Amino acid sequence: MKRVLKRGLFLLLVLVLVLAVAGLAGWWLARPLTLASPSVELSVEPGTSPREIAQGWVDAGVRTPPVLLYEWFRWSGQARKIRAGSYEIGPGATPLDLLNKMVRGDEAQATVRLIEGWTFRQFRAELAKAEALKPVTAAMSDAELMAALGSPGRSPEGWFFPDTYAYSKGASDLAVLQRAHRAMQRRLEAAWAERAPDTLLKTPEEVLTLASIVEKETGQAADRGMVAGVFLNRLRIGMPLQTDPSVIYGLGEAFNGNLRKRDLQADTPYNTYVRPGLTPTPIAMPGKASLLAAVRPAPTRALYFVARGDGSSEFSDTLADHNRAVNRYQRGTVRSPPP
Repeated sequence: MKRVLKRGLFLLLVLVLVLAVAGLAGWWLARPLTLASPSVELSVEPGTSPREIAQGWVDAGVRTPPVLLYEWFRWSGQARKIRAGSYEIGPGATPLDLLNKMVRGDEAQATVRLIEGWTFRQFRAELAKAEALKPVTAAMSDAELMAALGSPGRSPEGWFFPDTYAYSKGASDLAVLQRAHRAMQRRLEAAWAERAPDTLLKTPEEVLTLASIVEKETGQAADRGMVAGVFLNRLRIGMPLQTDPSVIYGLGEAFNGNLRKRDLQADTPYNTYVRPGLTPTPIAMPGKASLLAAVRPAPTRALYFVARGDGSSEFSDTLADHNRAVNRYQRGTVRSPPP
């Protein structure tokens, strides 16, 4: 009888101990982790062991014994399900949250924005300073970069769609470039499918080039169709496009903000004052609206336009009307009629 009683007491103590441990474990799992900073980040490389991951979090700023994290990963049965990636936790995150995030592959992300009208040089500069983005292409020339993207021999200008791109921290800039390049290919293909039956543009590449010029010449979104119509009218009659942004693009880093008369007279590939037709390549990254304007321009007979000073443009059919508009809005020599 005494032996049975002792055995019962022993089992009871074991049960109490197990329940106590389980209670402490449950309390710890639901309790927010103490962090050394408002947010803690860890990049988990492929092949990293659960023990190394636990230690990595502690080294990064999670203030808890690494053995507790490791035993939790192991005891949960999900240690082998932890995915490689870049993770971030903030105030209120519990050990349960931490493990779930890594098992789901819920990676920390950052964004980089490509602005409509930017050149490829500006885009590369933005990528170079983007948060936690590996500069895989930093040492590549433009030609090497395009070859890596599967477009060898093609100028990169214009071939990346302007948008905001989210990426996992620690991703490569080549991956972002790949997405932007594919996005532009899809957008251009869609615009080409919507082209007007009588368009002068013979290829999607010509659409992209004209769209880039429209992007740089348009001050207000409502004018895009008219601006495209003017340039297509000039192409139709063999008139030079005469667009300053193309000349500026051709000058590259030599442009100091002041476009001189000699610049407009210099015979260069991108000088649309002295050379007819479209530029050899796009001059910027056009957005969707400019692509659509290039293939579906506004119906107009206008051959000229001038900035009004408020972002919009005044369009004219004849040179005489254009000169009057220039005098009014640029030179201030013609007064507006009274209301």
